Amino acid sequence: MIEETSNKIVLIDSHAHLNEFEDITTILNEAKQSGVIGIVAVGMDINSNKKTLQIARENPKLVYPALGYHPWEIKENEIEENLSWIKDHIGEAIALGEIGIDYKIKVKKEVQFKVFNELLEIANEFDKPVIIHCRFSHQKAFEMVKEKGLKRGLFHWFSGPINILDKILESGYFISATPALAYSPPHQEAIKKAPLERILLETDSPVSYQGKESSPKDVLITLLHVSRLKGLEPLFVSKETTLNASEFFQIDFLQK
Repeated sequence: MIEETSNKIVLIDSHAHLNEFEDITTILNEAKQSGVIGIVAVGMDINSNKKTLQIARENPKLVYPALGYHPWEIKENEIEENLSWIKDHIGEAIALGEIGIDYKIKVKKEVQFKVFNELLEIANEFDKPVIIHCRFSHQKAFEMVKEKGLKRGLFHWFSGPINILDKILESGYFISATPALAYSPPHQEAIKKAPLERILLETDSPVSYQGKESSPKDVLITLLHVSRLKGLEPLFVSKETTLNASEFFQIDFLQK
């Protein structure tokens, strides 16, 4: 596998909501044609987690499931059910995600903190990395991850303050880049600042960027933006970020 990929672009989409696509076969085939050799499919609640696990079972060595409980999906009467389900199935996943805190939604902060804290405890117990949503909550999310002593944290689509990014990097955590690099100055500044060895690529698909819905094949767009901002060849960036993903998720994507 290493010899086969030595002279061509190889990509890992470290964050995609595959459960939201209808024609998953076409989506995955298009991704493979763009050089994608691994997709981390994230969940947001029990239903999306179940679908994510099923997609991963049907597409081994391409789709890798992460189980999540997204702050947008938190309902107080469903918290225990979601947390219990995740704990029961965490052995089938490579990570916990998408999880985190969002200060722009109506869910009480105290409730979000409680859920995030319990998810971080599950990550610690089962030695899983975490994929973190932290919209307008970068400082608090970082503090909670750090206080729990987690060794592997990925701050997804990081567009927060540079002083917090410095703390994230100093702590050995990663950030991810998205196609929003085309137009988001805060995201651009974060990716410029972070060393390449701490960056993963993603799409957050099917999120729309400038009016166009994305899919995992668009991680190639992310690659090209990172390469441009770093002044590096895309082939080099693709290999380095794939190695980063292998380190973070503890999966040797190139040796599959």
